[in-house]
Amino acid sequence: MKLTRRTLLKLTGGMTAAAAFGPSAFAGGMPAPFDKPGVKIALVRYLSTGDFFQAYLSGVEAQAKALKADLHVFDSRQDAALQADMMDQAIALGVKGIVVQHGLTESMQAAVKRALDAGIKVVAFDVNVKNPQVPQVEQSDRDLARLALEQAIRDNGESFKAGYVYVPGIAPLDRRDETWQKFKKKYPGIQEVAQFGTLDNPIANSVANQARSVLQAHPDITVMFAPYDEFAKGVKIAVDEAGLNKQIKIYSADVSTADISAMREKDSAWAATAATNPAVVGEVSVRALAMLLAGEDPGHNVIIPPTLITRKFLNDNDIRNMEDLAKKMPQFAHADVAVPKWMPLPPRG
Repeated sequence: MKLTRRTLLKLTGGMTAAAAFGPSAFAGGMPAPFDKPGVKIALVRYLSTGDFFQAYLSGVEAQAKALKADLHVFDSRQDAALQADMMDQAIALGVKGIVVQHGLTESMQAAVKRALDAGIKVVAFDVNVKNPQVPQVEQSDRDLARLALEQAIRDNGESFKAGYVYVPGIAPLDRRDETWQKFKKKYPGIQEVAQFGTLDNPIANSVANQARSVLQAHPDITVMFAPYDEFAKGVKIAVDEAGLNKQIKIYSADVSTADISAMREKDSAWAATAATNPAVVGEVSVRALAMLLAGEDPGHNVIIPPTLITRKFLNDNDIRNMEDLAKKMPQFAHADVAVPKWMPLPPRG
């Protein structure tokens, strides 16, 4: 169904806009309101620590620039109440559209409704605001977890003792957790002997502190499932310090240049990750919002398909950074999602 939806979007995106606006709407090649520069939009962030979120922001900025939009960034730094207040600040600023990036359902649901009531279009990335008017941009989190866990099974068999890093209440982590629970049922030989996790800043160091205690209590762990790269970084710190990098394999989600470097270290325990390019996810978030502003429907679930990246693949192809990865995996350079014919794209290297 995902493939069909993306295919239909590609085939009908231009026709949808033409039907909605008619020929005059495309004067200069762009529909209103993007036929004039300076459309005011906002990004309201909950999480910003780590390479993933910096790359996501760069994608948002690049796509906003391609649209000649006036982007305003609000960063709550994991303060749920402040993020809700920032929604009100964006409303007061008179923006036409808002991308909400992560957050807690209980704090953002009412804040998003206030924006919608003010006539502002809203797109949510990795936060469930429980509103049918708000498209949900996601990385197909269940597939991210599935790809990583399938590799864990290939590498370690169907029976092993595992540590699991998880913080409930964050939409993408909750979706990844659904897949983990299914895998444990499918493969009863998988024993989850420890669950831990925190989003306290700096996340990697905070997780490392927890992982040290877990490894001391459970020296027989052979697999760590850490489905967020900051979690994986923290686990790797603890595994390296304990000298267990040849005994334990780490499986994660998300990727960055720093992650690639860590995976390629000699005898690295970080065996595989499943990921999309966070910059591309940022671009898609803005494109979905732009489609709403232009009177088009990007679909309620705007899904960017992920790819499995193994340590072996990185070493075999001498991949050193995200640019190398994009060359070897073209889907990292661009996702053909939310791309009507009129949509300008950021320049490609």
